[in-house]
Amino acid sequence: MTAYAIAQVHSVEFGPDIVEYLERIDATLDPFGGRFIVHGGAYETVEGRWGTGGTIVIAFPDFERARAWWDSPAYQEILPLRTRHMVADIILIDGVPGDGYRGADSLKY
Repeated sequence: MTAYAIAQVHSVEFGPDIVEYLERIDATLDPFGGRFIVHGGAYETVEGRWGTGGTIVIAFPDFERARAWWDSPAYQEILPLRTRHMVADIILIDGVPGDGYRGADSLKY
């Protein structure tokens, strides 16, 4: 089942560290099948509060590979480049089990 790394970005200070992080992150994702499906972009908050820096969503083939990417030496090496200059809430989360999932299906689990 597809899993996701989702970041709600509250603030980011762009500079050389963030540029280096962005230039290096794809190489950390590749071994785990990770790919960006949302990276900033236009958005509208229709309910509640959302981080002013936007949203980032990275898809992985499964939760185990999402977690393995996060824990990988390659990602941990570049992580400080981001954390020194960005405030964000980040989660790893499973997607739904396949096509045809309906909202009421959550009552079965």
